[in-house]
Amino acid sequence: MPFPSESPHGKRFLTSASVKLLSKARGDKGARGAAGTATSGGEPSFGLSGAPAGYPYPYEVPCTARLMRRRLFLTLPAAATLASCTVSDRGGGPDDREPPTSAPESSAPPEPRPRTVRRPTVLAVKIDNVRPARPHTGLREAAVIHVERVEAGLTRLLAVYTGGRLPQAVGPVRSARETDLELLRQYGKPVLAFSGAQGKLLPLLDKAELYPRSPAEAPGAYYRSSSRPIPHNLYLRPSRLDPAPDKEAQPTDLGLRFGAAPPGGRATGEHSVRYPAARYAFTWSAARDRWRVSMDGTRSNLTPSTVVVQYGVIRDSRFRDRWGNVSPYTETVGRGDALVLRGGRAYEGRWSRESAEEATVYTDADGEPLLFADGQVWVVHVGRR
Repeated sequence: MPFPSESPHGKRFLTSASVKLLSKARGDKGARGAAGTATSGGEPSFGLSGAPAGYPYPYEVPCTARLMRRRLFLTLPAAATLASCTVSDRGGGPDDREPPTSAPESSAPPEPRPRTVRRPTVLAVKIDNVRPARPHTGLREAAVIHVERVEAGLTRLLAVYTGGRLPQAVGPVRSARETDLELLRQYGKPVLAFSGAQGKLLPLLDKAELYPRSPAEAPGAYYRSSSRPIPHNLYLRPSRLDPAPDKEAQPTDLGLRFGAAPPGGRATGEHSVRYPAARYAFTWSAARDRWRVSMDGTRSNLTPSTVVVQYGVIRDSRFRDRWGNVSPYTETVGRGDALVLRGGRAYEGRWSRESAEEATVYTDADGEPLLFADGQVWVVHVGRR
């Protein structure tokens, strides 16, 4: 699908109705006031207590640095309400109809030689993943997609791009979480694109080994589409982001090993993963030699070659959203069980990561590396089984 168009209302001004509403909301709240209260998405709300239920979204908020405060993107309270809903509260989303970015693969590709991913630059983008955010844009070009649990049992995606293979646009972009800091450290010092973060997390982002690129740091790289409601309409143009200045900080080894399928495994036509308010199904397509991804019962056009279900500790973090929901924290340093799906088979294994600076290693029951199939890799982070 073509990437979403920009808002017809322009990027450098608010509509008069928006200005009145925002002025009313700020009132005597002062410089931060209610704007300092984070939503479940990490973005602030102006707290329009007088707004009716089901408040509509006719207002376009421009992505300019003047309207940002500490990387917190302005949203309306109904958007905050949407962010707190469970998946069952939302309407269905259409299929992901992004066009293929490469020639179709044959049903029986040649056996790949073992290799290691070695890339000089890494871009990570935090992606919305509730029904109103679908279909996604620009995910087919990602090398790795992580699935993370967030508040209210929902999930978000962290798309990782390597080697300069970038889409024209990617999104919808949403806010960062504490989990991202440790998870991304294995990618060296990547660029992280995100919409914002709650106030208490911002100092940690500033100190983390990454280059934050929210609309505050790179206003010209973001736009809001008029085809979707806030907050599910913020998109990134990766080509307008400055590259990471410190190339020496980029990893030479992402820990992923590709090669011929290991012996054994069990035939698996479909594997499902459930979260409290989200579900995923990975269905094997022999014709495409890929797994087809369905989210909350809706089939997408995303087709990873390898899916890793990584079992680990998911605990409460120190952060809560404005409704009191605890933000989950997924531990990605340590070790645990893993299930690797490739070639229509499932392989039991283990994952280990000794420190934040080291890559995650996946091994079979004998301690040998579990090799992945060439193509996109999904890592689905779930609690210990």
